[in-house]
Amino acid sequence: MNDLFLRGGRVVDPASGLDALRDVLIRDGRVASIGEHLDPGGADVFDAEGAVVAPGFIDMHVHLREPGQTHKETIATGSAAAVAGGFTAVACMPNTEPALDSPALIAEVLRLARAAGLARVHPIAAITRARAGKELAPYWRLHDAGAVAFSDDGFSVSNPRVLRQAALYARDVPGVFISHCEDGDLKGDAVMNESARSFELGLAGSPGLAEDVGVARDILIGGDTHKPFHIAHLSTAMSAELVRFGRAQGIAVTCEVTPHHLLLADDRFDGFSADAKVNPPLRVANDIAALRAAVRDGTIDAFATDHAPHTREEKAQLLADAPVGFTGLETAVGAYASALPDLPLERFVALLSTNPARILGVPGGTLAIGAAADVTIFAERPWRVDAAAFHSLGKNTPFDGATFARRAIATIVGGAFVMRDGIVAAAVAA
Repeated sequence: MNDLFLRGGRVVDPASGLDALRDVLIRDGRVASIGEHLDPGGADVFDAEGAVVAPGFIDMHVHLREPGQTHKETIATGSAAAVAGGFTAVACMPNTEPALDSPALIAEVLRLARAAGLARVHPIAAITRARAGKELAPYWRLHDAGAVAFSDDGFSVSNPRVLRQAALYARDVPGVFISHCEDGDLKGDAVMNESARSFELGLAGSPGLAEDVGVARDILIGGDTHKPFHIAHLSTAMSAELVRFGRAQGIAVTCEVTPHHLLLADDRFDGFSADAKVNPPLRVANDIAALRAAVRDGTIDAFATDHAPHTREEKAQLLADAPVGFTGLETAVGAYASALPDLPLERFVALLSTNPARILGVPGGTLAIGAAADVTIFAERPWRVDAAAFHSLGKNTPFDGATFARRAIATIVGGAFVMRDGIVAAAVAA
């Protein structure tokens, strides 16, 4: 491995309180020094002038589909999409087939990630066996195998007694519970948000209440059991208020928001296209404004894409039959900047790097001397989204054709470039 010298970039590292023009020397895969006018010695030089050099971005909510659904995505292609989008690490959800509910499956995910040789992959294990909401998973064994958190994402644990028992049993196990908050009975057969638009279109809608009651329940269970909870893909104004309420009571609760819930409203269904069908659904202007305010005031802890690739054929089905979700890793940096163009860069980096690392308890989130050299370099460079060129197998996104002002220009993992100027390392060729 060659040493690297990143020259003249704006180094933004919230964990170290650093925001200044600096050189960064990387030696033996770790941050060796940061300063002004450093001597690169024999290191390979990357000119970062005009760009931001940040601790590697971590997406704490992705669906890599392997095992079981490799026609949608594989760990290799998902890792390629991650580094193409500027992410040095991702945490993958357990709604695979079979679900990630055994140490052997966690070990297999880690093996496949090492073989891909691109982004770091942190597996999230199921809360219940097969994500069926009944039998508790073996939390300590899953943690020891490499799971960093627990979730039945895609479903809520519908029985509150089961969730409370799980939280009590796992209270001393490292790793937050990540909650997909949704009351299935309130949601019913909805395909979009319940609003004036759903009534106009004649489509079944899911009320924001379906999320809100789940958020309230899980926060209260977290407070009762003293197990930290993280609320996934927050999408309503009331859910943000409930997080604030929980924290005011001293409850350990964190939350994330996706780029699509910050940018898009439920009018995207005018053409009855499934490209905007997602769970939770796109909401209304009031929710979007409330979520943006929650990012600015610190209520939102992390940005997360909920990257959920499907095949073109699956998403081309009738709206009622098409699966929820779309590809997000390769558009996230631009989409977040578009939603919140005035967000300070320190806060932007904290939401994408420092805070996800802290919430998940994984390495990264800092460029401190001696830290592993996982680095994201991004710049204000206008670009147009071309879904057909995605590294992900999933080519569906409501952002296809959009123009964004910010993008990642280089991704470094363990001191090595895995993406540079849009070119992903050859390790992903398979």
